[in-house]
Amino acid sequence: MSSEAEEGGRVRSVRYRLLAIALVPMLIILPLLLGISVYRWNLRFNAMMLSKVNDDLTIAHQYLARIRDTTEEHLTAVTEAARFQDLIRRDEAPNGELATFLADVAAQRGLDFLYIVADDGRVVVSGHPMASASIRWNWPVIGSALQGRAKAGIDVFDEKDLAAISPELALHARVEIVSTKGSLPSIASVEPRGLLLQGASPVSLPTGRRGALVGGILLNRNLPFVDDINDLIYHGSGLPEGSRGTVTLFLGDVRISTNVRMFEGQRAIGTRVSAEVSRAVLDEGRVWRGSAFVVDDWYVSAYEPIVDSSDRRVGMLYAGFLEKPFTAAKQESLLAIAAAFLVALFATVPLFLHWAGAIFRPLERMSDIIARVQGGDLAARTGHVVSKDEIGRVALHLDHLLDLVQQRDAELRQWNEELNQRVEERARALQLTTTQLETTTRQLVMSEKLAAIGEITAGVAHEINNPIAVMQGNLEVIRQLMGGDARQAQTEFRLIEQQMDRVTEMVTKLLQFAKPQEYAGYTEHYAVAGIISDTLPLVQHLLKKSTIEVERGDRAIRPIMMNRTELQQVLVNLIVNAIHAMPDGGRLGLCTFDSDMDGQAGVAIQISDTGTGMPPEVMPKIFDPFFTTKRREGTGLGLSISQMLVTRQGGKISVESEQGLGTTFTIWLPAAR
Repeated sequence: MSSEAEEGGRVRSVRYRLLAIALVPMLIILPLLLGISVYRWNLRFNAMMLSKVNDDLTIAHQYLARIRDTTEEHLTAVTEAARFQDLIRRDEAPNGELATFLADVAAQRGLDFLYIVADDGRVVVSGHPMASASIRWNWPVIGSALQGRAKAGIDVFDEKDLAAISPELALHARVEIVSTKGSLPSIASVEPRGLLLQGASPVSLPTGRRGALVGGILLNRNLPFVDDINDLIYHGSGLPEGSRGTVTLFLGDVRISTNVRMFEGQRAIGTRVSAEVSRAVLDEGRVWRGSAFVVDDWYVSAYEPIVDSSDRRVGMLYAGFLEKPFTAAKQESLLAIAAAFLVALFATVPLFLHWAGAIFRPLERMSDIIARVQGGDLAARTGHVVSKDEIGRVALHLDHLLDLVQQRDAELRQWNEELNQRVEERARALQLTTTQLETTTRQLVMSEKLAAIGEITAGVAHEINNPIAVMQGNLEVIRQLMGGDARQAQTEFRLIEQQMDRVTEMVTKLLQFAKPQEYAGYTEHYAVAGIISDTLPLVQHLLKKSTIEVERGDRAIRPIMMNRTELQQVLVNLIVNAIHAMPDGGRLGLCTFDSDMDGQAGVAIQISDTGTGMPPEVMPKIFDPFFTTKRREGTGLGLSISQMLVTRQGGKISVESEQGLGTTFTIWLPAAR
C-alpha cells in the first residue's frame, strides 16, 4: 500500500509540475515582465516630461536674456542716434524737445521710464515727469554706463525707489499676498517692491560730465510679458488636449506676473511658491524640476533662480504644464494593457489545461507499469498507445528497455563502479588544478598591484595637474574679463585659488613621496636662522588667527648645506602642525643651536609647542605614509615627506611629546664642509 501511495504521489507531482510549466509563465513570469516593462515605461515617460519642461524653462530663460540684451541694444542705439546727439547738445530743459524725444522712444520700446542721469546723481532730463528730484542712481548697471560700458540687468526696486520715479509705477507694482498652502511662514500681507529689467548706456553731457541714459520695464503685473513667453513655448507644442502651459515670474517667493489661473479665470498674482521649491531655488540656487502643486492643481514644473545685477538671487522663473492629461493618458494605457493581458489569460489557460491532460494520461499509465515492475512483475508492459507523439514513442521504448533490464543490470553495476573510480580521479585532478590556479591567480594579482603602484601615482598627478592648470588659467581670464567687477567676487576667487593650491600641494606631495629622486633640488650653503625668518611669513596668516606667542632662539653658528625650498617645506609642515595643536593659543618655540651627532658636526633645529601633545600609541606611527590624526583636513604625507627630505641630506628628525604639555620636533642636519 505504501508503494502505491508513493507512486500516486509521484504522478500527482508530475501533474503539478506540468501544470506549473504551463501556467507559471502566463500567471507569474509574464505579469512580472509586464510589470517591469510598465514600470520602466513609466520612468521613461516621466523623464520625457521632465526633459520637456526643462527645455521649456530653457526657452523662457533665453527669452528673458534676449529681452535684457535687446534693452541694452536699444538704449545704445538711442544714444548713438544723430537726433539724440543733436538734442542733448542744445536742449536740457525738463520739458524740452529732448524730453519729448525720450517719451516717444519709451512708448515705442515699451519702457516704463527713460531718463538721463549725470555722474553726480542729478536727473538731467526724463521722458516722464519724475516724482522726486532725488532718485537712487547707484545701481550696478548705471555705474557700468557711467564708466563707459552699456549694461542691462534685473534689479529689485523698493517702494520708495519706485515712488521717486512715478507714484503710478509704485502703485502698479504693489501686489497683495494671497495665503498659499505649503509656502514658508510669513506675516507679510503686501509685496510693495518691484522687479524691473533696466539698462543703461553711456552719454557725454554738454558740460563735459559723464552721464547715462537709463530705461526700464516693470515686470510686476506685466501680463503681456509672460503671455509672450507662454505663446513662444507652448503655441503648437503638442500638449495633449486639456493640458495648458504656464509661465510665471516670482519676486522672492511671490508670483508677480503669471498666467496660472485661480478661480473664475483670475490670475494667481500674489500667491506664493511651496517651501520646498523656495529653499531649493532661492536658498540653494538650484534648478528645481518635478511635479508640483501650483495654486489649485498639479503641474510638471521647472524653476530656476533670477539673479539681479549684483548677482543675488532675488526671484524665480517658472515654466510648466498641467499634469492631469498626461496622468489620464498613462492610466488609459495601463488599463488597456491590463485588459489585453486578462483577455489573453482567459483565452489561453483552458487550452493549456487541455494539452496538459493529453500528457497526463500516458504518463500515469507508464507510472503504473513501473510500479508493477518494482513490485516484481517483470512481465508488465505498457502495450499499445494511441498517441503517436514523443510520449507514445517513449512508451514503446519503455517496453523495450524493460526487456533489457535484467541483461544490462550486471553491466550497469560494472560501469557504475568504473564511473565512480573515474569520477574520483577526475575530482582529485580538478581539485589539484583548482588549487594551482588559485595560487597562480593570487600571485598574478599581487604582481599587477605592485607594478601599478608607481604608475598610479604618476598618472593621478598628471590627470589632476592638467585640469588644475586649465582652471588657474581660466580663473585669471575671468578676472580680466570682469575687470573692476571682479572685486565683487574677490572672496570667492581667493577661496578657489586656495583650494586649487591645496590640490596642487597634495599632488606634489604624492609625487615627492612616490619619486623622491626626481624632486631632489640643488643644495646651497646658508645659516638656518635666515631660513626660519623666511618661513615665518608663510604661516603668518595662521598665527594671526590665534593667540600664539612665537619665541625664537638663534644660537646656531655653523652653516648647513640643503636645498632651501626643501628645508622650508619641512619647517612649514612642523610649524603648521604645532599651530593646529594649539587651538586655544600657546607658545611656539623656534630654537637653533650647534650640535654633534656620532662625532659629526651639525646643527639642530627645534620646533616646540605647548599644545595637546600626542598619546604614546600614536608617536610610532606619525612618520608612516598616509597616517593622520586630522581626519578630513590632512593627507598623512607631511611628516613622511619631511623625514624623507631630511634623511636624504644625511640628517635625522625626532620627536618628543607628552599629552597635555606639548610636543617638540628636533631636526638635526650635518654642517656644511
